[in-house]
Amino acid sequence: MAQLVRFGISFLIWYAGGLLVSKKGVKANYTRKINHFSLMFIPFFMDMIHTSNGASTGSMDNFLLSVMGLLSGLLFMLLFVKPIRERVGVINTAFLSVDRPEDRPFTLTWLTTQTAASFLVAIPLTGYLMSINKMELIFIIILINGFGDGLAEPIGIRFGKHKYKTHALFTKKKYTRSIEGSACVFITGLLAVILFSSSFSTGQFILALLAIPILMTLAEAFSPHSWDNAFLFLVGEILLFLILELVV
Repeated sequence: MAQLVRFGISFLIWYAGGLLVSKKGVKANYTRKINHFSLMFIPFFMDMIHTSNGASTGSMDNFLLSVMGLLSGLLFMLLFVKPIRERVGVINTAFLSVDRPEDRPFTLTWLTTQTAASFLVAIPLTGYLMSINKMELIFIIILINGFGDGLAEPIGIRFGKHKYKTHALFTKKKYTRSIEGSACVFITGLLAVILFSSSFSTGQFILALLAIPILMTLAEAFSPHSWDNAFLFLVGEILLFLILELVV
């Protein structure tokens, strides 16, 4: 039942974005970021509510629920394969919310592979944070992914004057990013670490404040086009593990 609720919420968000694209002329560059954030945020948020309500008390049970929630995101992608979306209007409308013109014909390929990579990285991080009772720290990475990287593209499009190029998978074409957009990742990283400062010791907090914003910004800057979420999760996982394990 929980998986169906997640599917339903995610699809409504995607469909609303698709309507904005098709009816209001909103760029998919903007709506797709909301979709990416919802795919990652919803499973963790619902699992934390599930756990806080005492529905599952065993750490292994909680971990398995989180894994199932993440993997459901991959199943969600199956809705948007071409044979289905060409025959079902509401699904095609929802797909418009992620289908940037510059990503075609790799839109779904990049989206699926990035989602799979992000979830594969998130699964061991989830298990680790659960084992030390600091599951809330995963929201540092989610906030950087959702708000920092999410704002990077629209801010870059609107205000970006200092451009640089990045590659993408499966193609030699280069894509443009901006320093102004990347600055959103840095600022969000600072705010996210401060927001969860109570979950760190003093030494851990200082190191996190120094390392996470700048290194996550560099991860976003040098990641392949449309694969930045996966790279942000990987770098964030490594940083959190090192900070929590090596600093008292």
